[in-house]
Amino acid sequence: MADATKDIKITPEGKSGGATGSAPHPQGSRSPGLRLTALGFFCFVFGFLGAWVALASGVVEQQTTITEKRNIVSQEGDVVAEVAKQVSPSVVSIVTESSASLGYRSYTQEGAGTGIVISKDGYVITNRHVVNGASTVEVVLADGTTYEDVELIGTDTVNDLAFLKIKGVDSLVPAVIGDSSSVEVGQKVIAIGNALGQYQTSVTSGIVSGLGRPIIAGGEGGQDTESLSNLLQTDAAINPGNSGGPLVNLRGEVIGINTAIDQDAQGIGFAIPINDAKGLIRSVKKSGELKRAFLGVSHVMLTPEIAKYHKLSISQGAYIVSDSGPAVSSDSPAEQAGLRSGDVITKVNGEKINSTNPLLSAMSQLKPGDTASVTYVRDSKEKTVDVVLANYPAS
Repeated sequence: MADATKDIKITPEGKSGGATGSAPHPQGSRSPGLRLTALGFFCFVFGFLGAWVALASGVVEQQTTITEKRNIVSQEGDVVAEVAKQVSPSVVSIVTESSASLGYRSYTQEGAGTGIVISKDGYVITNRHVVNGASTVEVVLADGTTYEDVELIGTDTVNDLAFLKIKGVDSLVPAVIGDSSSVEVGQKVIAIGNALGQYQTSVTSGIVSGLGRPIIAGGEGGQDTESLSNLLQTDAAINPGNSGGPLVNLRGEVIGINTAIDQDAQGIGFAIPINDAKGLIRSVKKSGELKRAFLGVSHVMLTPEIAKYHKLSISQGAYIVSDSGPAVSSDSPAEQAGLRSGDVITKVNGEKINSTNPLLSAMSQLKPGDTASVTYVRDSKEKTVDVVLANYPAS
């Protein structure tokens, strides 16, 4: 936002003259002192008027600047309201029930979250932790319509995603899926969800604070922890119950799926980039099944520190390594293609693998059966191999 400020300077100009005759007349003559006094008076008047005009002009400019800022803020508010109105029909509340026990007593525990409609015929994407362990799932539309006949299609433990199918519908409003690869730090975003499980279609706005964030997320008490990577960080308020809801840009396009908050800090929330879910979305919409491409390697994303520790010649890529068990799964596509522990995958289909495009993100945009061109470095030498991806084994 830039302020346009103009400095106005008024310089008064005047001229004076006198008359002389052959015979001075006391009543008709003006002495030099009087002429100077008159000139000084007029300069004072013009100077005062100039200062007053400049001051008045400055006040007007200040008022104009304030008005412009108010107009911009008002316009931003209008945009947020318009986007919320556009996206809300595609946002659903998810209500779950699950069995729990305390000592010798069993009871039913209720949970709540948010989901995003991705097809007219009832497919919904949400977080895995929203529906994990649920015995029943209900979906509530923005207009209050409740559906109880809901099927869990499948879950993805790698990206904390789950897919639901509302049965018997054909006219839902699917969300517009955007492109998270074009997201920039500082970009304005809007989060929509079932805040605290009580306030359906709550809307908050903020900015993207960071890209490619890795976190370890878990439920209350540190239970059911999972490692997530490549997340968008935002200061748009994300509350319990918002999980699974959309993070959208000012065009109303979904660029992320809200998934976690930092409970020890204010204004730090995280969302899964929508591009990391696109391959799964295509799979579910096409076949009604959740199929995820499987390469078959354990890895860590390189940083300069990790590369230095392992004495590697490069500092970016996916380093194939495992703390326990084989780094390359037996009979996996990676093993069949000749990949082995210690290799560093640097490209998939020509796209660089790095902190902003980790290997998991690259894999999530592919599907089982795809042939991927994998470039890797071994002993400081670069090689490329074609790998036919398999379906991710059932967990």
